[in-house]
Amino acid sequence: MQNFEGRGVTQAGLSVLTAFIWKVLGMTTPTFTLSHSFHFSRESLWRAWTDPEQLAKWFGPKGCTLSACSGDFRPGGVLHYCMRGPDGGELWGKWVFREVIPQERLVYVASFSDAEAGITRHPFAADWPLEVLSTMTFTGQDGVSTISMEATPINASAAEHQMFAAGAAGMEKGWAGTLEQLEAFLDRT
Repeated sequence: MQNFEGRGVTQAGLSVLTAFIWKVLGMTTPTFTLSHSFHFSRESLWRAWTDPEQLAKWFGPKGCTLSACSGDFRPGGVLHYCMRGPDGGELWGKWVFREVIPQERLVYVASFSDAEAGITRHPFAADWPLEVLSTMTFTGQDGVSTISMEATPINASAAEHQMFAAGAAGMEKGWAGTLEQLEAFLDRT
């Protein structure tokens, strides 16, 4: 993408223009959705997601562990974590919460991060969106609880939208492994 810095064009303006062009072309902003049901209470699921000590015991794709995790689960609060892969490599992440409704919904902006909680590019995909708006909804009835997630890039370029859409299969695989680890964690507690 051409650099328009110093020409009165902001990144936010480019994002609005990109969204407009996508609409004109009949394209929609890519959205990733996922839903998974558990035979655990909604309260147990909520605690597993919002207690940093519990989150650190299961969060991440299979084979990954969290070596650092701190969280402030309130609007404006931040979850900052370091995920360690099977090869020992580290990947930092950051969630900035927009909405927290206990046992019902978490809305946050997810980004790759560094150790100081700064926003960084995806280490393996330069065109991955810097920010992804994620909404997690928790529902439950008769001993079965469901987590539903919706994620979409925000403030993103056309190339970032395309990269996000192309990454759906990888996200599905990563989240499936993450939710398997959550289920195993809840089985142990």
